[in-house]
Amino acid sequence: MFRNLHLSRLTFSFLIALLIVACSTNEQPQINAATTKVILRQVGNQLLLFQKDSTSVVMPVIALNKSKFELSFENELTFDPADLNKIVSSTFENAQIRANYLVEVIRCDNKEVAYSYQINKEVEKNLISCGGRLVPTDCYMIEFTFFNQNLISKSTGNEYLFYFLVLLVLLFLGFVFYSRYTSFQKIEMDATSTSLGIFNFYPQQLKLVKASQEIPLTQKECELLEILVAKPNQIVTREELTKRIWEDNGVIVGRSLDTYISKLRKKLQEDEAIKIVNVHGVGYKLELT
Repeated sequence: MFRNLHLSRLTFSFLIALLIVACSTNEQPQINAATTKVILRQVGNQLLLFQKDSTSVVMPVIALNKSKFELSFENELTFDPADLNKIVSSTFENAQIRANYLVEVIRCDNKEVAYSYQINKEVEKNLISCGGRLVPTDCYMIEFTFFNQNLISKSTGNEYLFYFLVLLVLLFLGFVFYSRYTSFQKIEMDATSTSLGIFNFYPQQLKLVKASQEIPLTQKECELLEILVAKPNQIVTREELTKRIWEDNGVIVGRSLDTYISKLRKKLQEDEAIKIVNVHGVGYKLELT
């Protein structure tokens, strides 16, 4: 029993540990810089196509640090800020980027910010300048700064592992509670005894107990005594005893009943107040005085 309990605790602790690992892994995926660069090049390409420019080159995206990237172009360009907002939003949504971010359009020569806006998806307080006015033709770099670690929302299967582990934990808890309930029921059942003179009779455990001494009973002896105990000081016919113990199980007996009565008498003989009396030609009676 104690071994099973210890094993259950170890198993539960292991499941909880896996659950914590799955949660922590699922909550803070690492920034995928290479993928981010590809996505930002798509932004640059779309911005040029909006200007009907299919020949200019989008320069390699530079990672300025872990959360800041620089997008630049081969030639000077002009664009409507509203188009930039639309392109970035659409591209990020398709790529499942869930970060808050700042977009800054910076002049190449003096590093002044020509246009900027900020997206905060958590509180929905976005700072976006009005569009409609074209940015003057010039050399520009566009810097993207991301403000949280959940940059690329890429499914790694951790969410499924998380739900699977939650299900395992719930099933395990259900099994533990069910096992304890059934064990409790069994203990309650096994603990029920009938007082019989100086003995306690435990039919579920097939035994008589006198003080600290246990007297084992066979299955047939226990069934026979249980019938007699249920009708103290009453005659129980031979036909009822043989039918309930033997014939109902497809067994035809001869002197088996008398043999088991004799064995029971020997086991109960220490208490003179208990007697199993033979009523000739009728059956047996358990006399308690």
